[in-house]
Amino acid sequence: MQEHSHGVGVPLQIRSERPRSINPADFGAITIRDEQWRYLQVDRLKGLEGSLSAFGGSIEGASVKVLASGESNRGSVGLPEDLVAANVWAASSQVQNFTFDGETGIQVLNIENSSNQQALSIFIEALPFSSGTLVLNHTGSGSLAQIVEIKIGDEANVTVVSVQNLDDDAVFTSSHFAKLGRNSKLKHVVVSLGGRTIRLVPSVTFAGPGAQVEMLGAYFANGDQHIEHRPFVDHNQPNCISDVTYKGALQGQKAHTVWVGDVLIRKEAEGTKTYELNRNLLLTDGARADSVPNLEIETGQIEGAGHASASGRFDDEQLFYLQARGISEQDAKRLVVKGFLNDVISKIGVEELEQSLNAQIESKLEGEAN
Repeated sequence: MQEHSHGVGVPLQIRSERPRSINPADFGAITIRDEQWRYLQVDRLKGLEGSLSAFGGSIEGASVKVLASGESNRGSVGLPEDLVAANVWAASSQVQNFTFDGETGIQVLNIENSSNQQALSIFIEALPFSSGTLVLNHTGSGSLAQIVEIKIGDEANVTVVSVQNLDDDAVFTSSHFAKLGRNSKLKHVVVSLGGRTIRLVPSVTFAGPGAQVEMLGAYFANGDQHIEHRPFVDHNQPNCISDVTYKGALQGQKAHTVWVGDVLIRKEAEGTKTYELNRNLLLTDGARADSVPNLEIETGQIEGAGHASASGRFDDEQLFYLQARGISEQDAKRLVVKGFLNDVISKIGVEELEQSLNAQIESKLEGEAN
C-alpha cells in the first residue's frame, strides 16, 4: 500500500483537491483556517488530533472477521483526508471486516467505547448481487476516531446505518468512504443524537455506471453539543444518481450543528442526476445551525442537479392548526419535531431501530435545553 500525498500548507476550498495520505505527518496542525475544521475548536476533539491507541472497547453482534491491517483491503476504497483520520490509520493494527454475501438480512454491530484517544478501522464489502442492512450502533464514553470503508459490488443493494448515541461527555469522529459498482445501490443513513462532539464525514464515489446512492441524516443537538456532518458525492461515472437529505433539530443556547454538503460532477459523468437538501429546526434562542451546500459541475450533459438549505423556527401555522384541535403548545411542538426528523428515520427500514430512535428523540424533547 503506497502513501498518497498532494502536499499541505495552503487552505483548500474544493473538496476534491484535499490532500490524501496515510501519514499523519503529511497534515498540518488542526486550525480554523482550514475549511474542513473552521467550525470546530480543536479542544473539543479530546486528544483525537494526537497519537491514538488501537480500539480497546467492545464489538458485539454482527459477525466480523478481524484481519491484520496488512492482510485487509483497507485503503482500496478511500484514504484519509485529514489529520484525525490519518491518526486512525497509523494506530489501527487490525481491521474489522464485515461482508454482505447473498441475502444477508438485518445485522447490528454494537460498538461501545470507554477510553480516550481510541482508533477503529472497519471494512464493509457487499459482494456482487448481495443485499442486506448493517447497523453500526455507537455507544459509550471517552473519545473515538474511526474509518469505515464500504465497497459495493456490481448489482448489490445494501443499507449501512451509523447511529451515534453516546454519553454526554463522549467525542466521536468518523470518516466513511464508499465506492459503488455498476448498477449497485447504497442507502447510507446517519443518526446523531448523543455525545458532546460528533463529526462524521461520508464520501461516495463510483466504480461503474448506473449506480445509485441515497444519503440520509437525522440529528438532534441539545445543551452544548456540537454535531457536524460533511457528506461528499464525487460523480465520476456516467448515468449515476445521488440523493442527499439531512434534517436536524437544535435545542439549547450553545447547541451547534454544521452541515457542509459537497457534490462534484466530473466531465466524464454524463447523465448524472443529483440533489442535496439540508433542513434545520431551531427550537430555542441561541442555537446555531451552519448549512453550506456546494455543487460543482464540469459537464452540461446531465439529467439534473440542485440543492436546497434552510434553517428556521417552528411553523406558526402548523402549531396553530394543532393547538386549534385541543393539543397543548408543548405537545404540538413535540409532534412537529418528531414528524420533522421521522421523515428521515422512517426510511431506515428497520422497524425496531426506528422505534428506539423516535423514543430517544422524545426523551431529548422532554429534557431541559441547557
